[in-house]
Amino acid sequence: MTRDTAARDVDAANPPRWKIVGPGLIVAATGVGAADLVATLIAGSKFGYGLLWCVVVGCIMKIVLVEGAGRYSLATGRTMFEGWRSLGRWTSWYYAPYIVIWGFVYGSAAMAGTGLPLNALFPALSVTWWGIISGLVGLALVWFHHFEIFEKVMAAFVGIMFVAMVGAAIITLPNLLDILAGLKPWIPDGGLVNVLSLAGGVGGTITLAAYGYWLREKGWDTPRFMKVMRIDNTVAYVVTGIFVLATLIVGAELMHSMKIASDDKGLLSVADVLDQRYGPFAGKVFLVGFFGAAMSSLVGVWNGVSLMFADFIGNLKGLPSGHPDTRTGGKYYRWYILWLTFPPMLMMFLGKPVYLILAYGVLGSFFMPFLAITLMWILNTDRVPREWRNKAWSNVLMVLCAVAFVALAANEIVKAIQKL
Repeated sequence: MTRDTAARDVDAANPPRWKIVGPGLIVAATGVGAADLVATLIAGSKFGYGLLWCVVVGCIMKIVLVEGAGRYSLATGRTMFEGWRSLGRWTSWYYAPYIVIWGFVYGSAAMAGTGLPLNALFPALSVTWWGIISGLVGLALVWFHHFEIFEKVMAAFVGIMFVAMVGAAIITLPNLLDILAGLKPWIPDGGLVNVLSLAGGVGGTITLAAYGYWLREKGWDTPRFMKVMRIDNTVAYVVTGIFVLATLIVGAELMHSMKIASDDKGLLSVADVLDQRYGPFAGKVFLVGFFGAAMSSLVGVWNGVSLMFADFIGNLKGLPSGHPDTRTGGKYYRWYILWLTFPPMLMMFLGKPVYLILAYGVLGSFFMPFLAITLMWILNTDRVPREWRNKAWSNVLMVLCAVAFVALAANEIVKAIQKL
């Protein structure tokens, strides 16, 4: 029995539990990378548990947006980029330079993000060289058309990052009352950017739009998979929320209480403090979790965003939807993997890994308003069958997402102008 046949045999009304978690876990794991860890640890170090409510809001935002992307793909059988093109040529003008620039910055940020914990664990090689090795490993893992292998690799990284980071949080013995107090919404003085960054950054930016492509690769490609898609998406972001909560706990209990600096040395000092407080292996657990999160994000982008780029080129060339050149293993797919891997290696020698990671996070903020606004536009028109269009609650939540992301992008523009 082929993969596609097996996938289509899933009873959409009552799917077996082991088939429920699929592409959603991939998109969530891809979205939680080094940039999210840095942002969350810094938020914990500055405000303790005060911004926990942002984690909850961020997860709800991403559930709404990813569900919208998945609903469009299943309801229409079209890719996300086909939906964007239906809105006019302006979407291509926005998307084309963005995906090229983003890929260059992200490639270096992702490799730097994996290099940091690997260098701390195995200092014989520098952050730069560990990052380059990680990029090459990511290339090897996604170069060929083996979605089942890719899915298993991602599941393994999710397991590593989840168990390690949650374990690190548990051994710090967090104060439960302080955690609960963090669910009360508030914006600290001068902390609006931290609020928006934490809520907007939990669980991905451009990778959210890759969800529909992974649904197609999985074989979930008709409306009968709508229920299983929604369960898949919700479970994935609940797992993400727990992981980010664990990271916030580590930041609050260690970086905040010990006044550890919020830079690459400070982040790695967390591992030293864990070793000193809880034994020689506690810090290693934290670093392994950091690596798992960073590497899952790298491998996920090398696959998912490359599929988006391949579909973009295929659309520009007028190729039919699903053409082999636009799928996993196709030439356009491989072009982007090479772009993600080799040119960004030059930036690795700048020697500022955390700055690269944060630059990626800033750049990602410019995609989220585009995704939120275009999804709301598409899902309220006849581009989608009436039964699958947005309901009132979806529109309210997407408007809130769009406003938050526009505010974050505007803030980044103002900061960039002030630095000129």
